[in-house]
Amino acid sequence: MQLPKTAPRSVLLASLVVTPQLAAAFYLPGVAPISYKPQELVPLYVNTIKPTASPEDSLLHSVVSYDYYFASFGFCQPEGGPKDVGESLGSILFGDRIKTSPFELKMAVNETCKALPCTTKYNAKASKFVNDRIKEGYSLNWLVDKLPAGQEMVDGLTGTTFYSPGFLLGQEVEETKQVIFHNHYDIIIEYHEVGGNKDELRVVGARVRPDSKKYTGDITPQSCDEATEPVVLDENGETIVPFTYSVTWLKSNTAWATRWDKYLHVYDPKIHWFSLVNSAIIVVFLVLTVLSVLIRTLKKDIARYNRLDQINLDDLSGTSALEDGVQEDSGWKLVHGDVFRPPSHPLLLSIFLGNGAQLFVMTGFTIVFALLGFLSPSNRGSLGTIMVFLYTVLGFVGGYVSARAYKAMQGEKWKLNIVLTPFLVPGIVFATFFLLDLFLWAKHSSGAVPFTTMIVIVVIWFVISVPLSFAGSWLGFRAPQIEAPVRTNQIPRQIPPTTTYLRPIPSMLLVGILPFGAIFVELYFIMSSIWFSKIYYMFGFLFLCYCLMIITCAAVTVLMVYFLLCAENYHWQWRSFLAAGMTAGYIFLNAIIYWISKLSLGGLAGSVLYVGYSALISFLFFILTGSIGYFASWLFVRKIYSSIKID
Repeated sequence: MQLPKTAPRSVLLASLVVTPQLAAAFYLPGVAPISYKPQELVPLYVNTIKPTASPEDSLLHSVVSYDYYFASFGFCQPEGGPKDVGESLGSILFGDRIKTSPFELKMAVNETCKALPCTTKYNAKASKFVNDRIKEGYSLNWLVDKLPAGQEMVDGLTGTTFYSPGFLLGQEVEETKQVIFHNHYDIIIEYHEVGGNKDELRVVGARVRPDSKKYTGDITPQSCDEATEPVVLDENGETIVPFTYSVTWLKSNTAWATRWDKYLHVYDPKIHWFSLVNSAIIVVFLVLTVLSVLIRTLKKDIARYNRLDQINLDDLSGTSALEDGVQEDSGWKLVHGDVFRPPSHPLLLSIFLGNGAQLFVMTGFTIVFALLGFLSPSNRGSLGTIMVFLYTVLGFVGGYVSARAYKAMQGEKWKLNIVLTPFLVPGIVFATFFLLDLFLWAKHSSGAVPFTTMIVIVVIWFVISVPLSFAGSWLGFRAPQIEAPVRTNQIPRQIPPTTTYLRPIPSMLLVGILPFGAIFVELYFIMSSIWFSKIYYMFGFLFLCYCLMIITCAAVTVLMVYFLLCAENYHWQWRSFLAAGMTAGYIFLNAIIYWISKLSLGGLAGSVLYVGYSALISFLFFILTGSIGYFASWLFVRKIYSSIKID
């Protein structure tokens, strides 16, 4: 969504309030409006046929989408064959395959029962294939003037009317279990006169009411009004099906700038606010706890340690002034000679930190761009395109942070660090994505990313991101090494046994659950938009949840590191990264629970695709949240050890 250039500054500020009502009050366009004259052709494009929740049980039964002109569906093609409509890189990655169609829509001209120029003969195999897709709740997706043609729905909770993108391929009658195939489409298009000019008309709404009609004779304008039996595809023989459509144009007062309001529906907006307030309260208490530790406990510790040092100096000069109640060093000061000791596997940790910083900046910029309106739902694929672009360009940040971190850890394999930083994590992501794509290719799914697109991504990566990462690493290694505020002892200190909650597994489970709680509700809506093909646009809530997650992740990790150091355990580097990264473990667990409760994916391919993509998202979250926890702990440790006097 994008604000018009003439929008006042107050509108921009109001969007930051992120209420659902305000978010839907203005349309933030990503494309320029197109005006039509009466009887001018308005293009109707077709997109992929996607699975949605089954009307019978509200469960998703498949994650495999198909091309609209997949042979088994038998839909009519335009004269000369369908032509591809130009798409962005993000649109292709998210599964859009937009093509021309044989439907002819003339602006403000009503059509009644118009037959498409083909009649399809379904054999037994094709009939079974189509019937199975109907049972799984597959929907057709059309675009009219870049608006999705949807079905009119009513929210049972709020009573509001909205348009849900897509409409069902057919339906299964619950009583008789008869599968009905939709072969007639009532297309209702709303248009708006610009400034009252009847020669300047714009499309502001599109919806479709599908129907099933078994025609017995020639199709006339009156045929669609006659009562007929529904079309049932015979799985044991052949079925001949003609296709028809009617077009109704309705004049509307909806301005072009607000035409997306009908589609951007929020299910139960109160839950967003409840989640946000709940997370904010948790963050406030957590931050107050951490501040209490930092300001009260640490302040006393630092004052006591510095006082001890002064007394020891007085003892050495022969003027002892030992005070009552002052004891020998204890707690986190005891490990000052080991706390900045390089961790195990510094190369891997530095690579993760570099890619985590890259993801952190990319995610922040993407959410801010979406919040300010630069990523419009009408500009299909803009979200995916900007994410790929930002991650590619921010390779410089990843290389620089990785090099500085590795140099601070006194790593010696600097050449290997330079090479692995732009290849290890992206390589894991690309290899997993490619393997999952093989399953889509095997299922003849339109969601499979074309091989040429993958080649383009690889070329972009090697031509832009890798050189930028190398440049960042070169500058990072040339920069002065980050010196520790205290000296490191040559002999490592013995670590005493720790309590149960400070052991690796329990501490990871405790730390990871709080950042996950901050984003749980938004994560649910995002997953619903991904798997149920819904439009997600609540970027204001997402921005605030992202900020809360960062604060929570940093605060709870710092608290764990403080307790760890007080227990004289100086292995905080990997512990902070893994503990904060455990948020991704809860995200993956939530995805599995979502799979069990909301999905019913039959077959191996659907299950592998869902689990694979969920694991991929969780892995990226692991890198992101782990890096947030590490850098917060690193700043905390440097701060407290630079505040005490060490002999």
